[in-house]
Amino acid sequence: MEEVVDPAQWFAVQVKPRHEKAVSGILVYKGLQPFLPLCRARRKWSDRIQEVHVPLFPGYVFCKFDPSRRTPVLSTAGVFGIVRFGRDFAPVDPAEIGALQRLMRSGVPAEPWPRLEIGQEVEIDSGPLQGCKGILVEIKRRPRLVLSVSLLQRSVLVELDEDWVRNVKPRYSPAASTPVRSFA
Repeated sequence: MEEVVDPAQWFAVQVKPRHEKAVSGILVYKGLQPFLPLCRARRKWSDRIQEVHVPLFPGYVFCKFDPSRRTPVLSTAGVFGIVRFGRDFAPVDPAEIGALQRLMRSGVPAEPWPRLEIGQEVEIDSGPLQGCKGILVEIKRRPRLVLSVSLLQRSVLVELDEDWVRNVKPRYSPAASTPVRSFA
């Protein structure tokens, strides 16, 4: 029996500012598989402060589809286009989408992170994000993991328990041959 290959891949769909949730809902209605990772944020209005869910990657919704059948995506109100390299659509690494999906299911607090810093590559050994890899940075003396979507050059910061982390490979300072401090 011949194995059926699914041509669907994950793509980053660029959308109008503050239209991520609406676009995601329309894509679901069209029978597609969107993924919109959200995080909690506090917003202040003149009369109150409220906690709201905002996109981890503002301006983008991920969607799994066959690139030869892209018309339903491109015809969606609020969609600017699909991220490309030249003329070709640029698929998002499925492992990166998988790590973000696990993060959303875990409930671990996360926040948008502006850019990757040079740091220690780690893999999560235990806890709800076991098996995820990322770059470790230290902020306020708490270990945090930066999960990235390389295609978008954007990252998400996740707070970790030090016991969950182990080194994937040691990082050395270019100025010296001594290892840089790690959390493992």
